[in-house]
Amino acid sequence: MFPDNPSGFLPSILFQDRRFVVVDKPAGLPVHGGPAGGRSVEHWFPILSRRKDGPWLAHRLDADTSGCLLIALRRPPLLAAQAAFASGSVRKTYWAVVQGRASADQGCVTAPLRRISTAQGWRIVADHRGQPAATDWQVLGRTRRTTWLQLTPRTGRTHQVRVHCTVIGTPILGDDRYGTAGPTLHLLARAIHLPLDPPVDATAPPPSHMLAALKDCGFRD
Repeated sequence: MFPDNPSGFLPSILFQDRRFVVVDKPAGLPVHGGPAGGRSVEHWFPILSRRKDGPWLAHRLDADTSGCLLIALRRPPLLAAQAAFASGSVRKTYWAVVQGRASADQGCVTAPLRRISTAQGWRIVADHRGQPAATDWQVLGRTRRTTWLQLTPRTGRTHQVRVHCTVIGTPILGDDRYGTAGPTLHLLARAIHLPLDPPVDATAPPPSHMLAALKDCGFRD
């Protein structure tokens, strides 16, 4: 499927057609290289397409989040995807393993979010002066100390799912910025659906670092 890539740094493809590719982004891999350089999702672009008008990132994921990441192979599909995101018609689903037991089986967080800067850097906080944000959540499984949540954001704010999990008192395992420190964030961009013609649908498998915690909560392959 791909040209020779001596580094062996190949993407795992969840969906592909002439317009888009959905890759399974590993946790810890940033979407951009940044000033420090290093590997990023953009390093895959030359092996995804040799066209001059692409590829393009259609949206973003935090470096520590794994799972479905949409890449447009040409500009017209990029514009179509951006319009779908702007209209709120794109459906994204996340899985998270969080600390503590959720107080109910499902709910919706509607806490506005605001970016602040501190001496330690920037972060997102729940603040009534912030931008409106809403996340639906549902419990998929529990242990005495952790909960497996499915989260569906209605808006697309930076770090929205991570902060909203803290709002309901269940920070995501491994979230050293908003909750419990750990080696890897237990957050998966599980699925994405774009209602285009034809539609785009992709589902990502749980990453290896989340499997043990998910299975404790009842997940089965």
